[in-house]
Amino acid sequence: MLSIKQFCEQLAVSRTTVLYYERRGLLTPTSRTSSGYRQYGEGELERFRTILTYRSYGIPVSEIENLLQQPQDKDAVLRQQFSALDLEIKKLRQQQHSIMTLLKEPELLNQGLLTKERWTEILKESGMDEQDMINWHKRFEQMEPLGHLKFLQSLNIDEDEIKQIRAWSQQS
Repeated sequence: MLSIKQFCEQLAVSRTTVLYYERRGLLTPTSRTSSGYRQYGEGELERFRTILTYRSYGIPVSEIENLLQQPQDKDAVLRQQFSALDLEIKKLRQQQHSIMTLLKEPELLNQGLLTKERWTEILKESGMDEQDMINWHKRFEQMEPLGHLKFLQSLNIDEDEIKQIRAWSQQS
């Protein structure tokens, strides 16, 4: 039997993560000590590894719950997730294409059609959160530093802010 600490160490997850999946009903300790401490066995380790694998595929917790109850649905759920990821990749490729179009036709940017606020709005509407936008800037700066600079200038961002954006974009 493993304590919750040992269980977490073996799986490289936090105690909070284990307790979250317990609250969701996906994991139950094998037993409790007389002091009320949770104990986990090999079955729980394997079950949690399965949960982590499904999460790494991007499968929502609610679907994982169904998969654990009805493992025969695994192929259908995995195919559905594959299709969802494929669609997401296509959307991201379209976004990349749109960005490249703007970069190849800087006059579109220079016409003042795109502002920093509007660009941020477009990225958010496309499903990006703050961290995604930071990563986007970092990739752009790595791949095309001059293009990134020109793009930021085209959004009418002041020079000090451009320096700040480029500085954190260059950090790993």
